[in-house]
Amino acid sequence: MTAAGGRPAFFVGICGNIGVGKSVFAELLGRRLGWPVYYEPVSHNPYLDDFYADMRRWAFHLQIYFLAERFKSQKNMAWGSQPFLQDRTVYEDGEIFARVLHRRGAMNDRDHECFLALFREMVGILPPPGLLLYLQAAPATLRRRIAERGRACERGIDTEYLRQLEEAYREWLPAAGRMCPVIEIDTEAFAFPPDEATIGGIMAQIHAART
Repeated sequence: MTAAGGRPAFFVGICGNIGVGKSVFAELLGRRLGWPVYYEPVSHNPYLDDFYADMRRWAFHLQIYFLAERFKSQKNMAWGSQPFLQDRTVYEDGEIFARVLHRRGAMNDRDHECFLALFREMVGILPPPGLLLYLQAAPATLRRRIAERGRACERGIDTEYLRQLEEAYREWLPAAGRMCPVIEIDTEAFAFPPDEATIGGIMAQIHAART
């Protein structure tokens, strides 16, 4: 199935650290825009609990699962006729999470190279997003939001891991900006969850990027 004129559908990828509020923004924007939302596959993820209990044992398995699920979603939705929102993108699997897990020693060189080889082949055949929204917050805020949502497996996430992820995002943003426009949003600059005026302002930027 292809979009009208054979062009891929416009979609907005919502990026950012653990606990920054991607799903909240995706839900509010999807409701206001009337667009479908692909949410990060967390609730039915068969590896997430094991990963947080033993990162070294399960990092490769977890990242392969996320990569496969996001690739499948983006591939299926990108050639439809309707614009959509994606709660975390496939690009973050390789550029952010696999990179940080490798740096931390949770993913060895062999697994990291294997993962990157597959990642590069997969993203090479996907149409890019029309826009990326990069959500940002300080590690202390992230930890508070993580605690508030109450996922038991996330209780052990440490501040250093969140800091390393944020550093990787900063390293990736210039390359992301060459792929498509990127809008950076400081989620601590307004009330959270965001109010209608804040969402309306972001929607205006999305519409501008689409024209």
